[in-house]
Amino acid sequence: MFFRKKRGLNYFIKNFFVVVGIVLVWRGIWYLLDAFDLLFFGQNHFWTALGGLFVGLLMLYLPDKDFKEIEKL
Repeated sequence: MFFRKKRGLNYFIKNFFVVVGIVLVWRGIWYLLDAFDLLFFGQNHFWTALGGLFVGLLMLYLPDKDFKEIEKL
């Protein structure tokens, strides 16, 4: 059988909704950032990409004060 007794249909449905929720949040963030790019930078992707790299690296650095998360890639 595809599903084990411990991990039945409820387990699958719960995880499916978690994954769909994460994807929808990411999609919303993506569209908001595109709107920000359009309104403030006239769709000049260079500056928004540079800003995104800076903010992303800052978000990886601040919790632990290191970049060990990047080493895992």
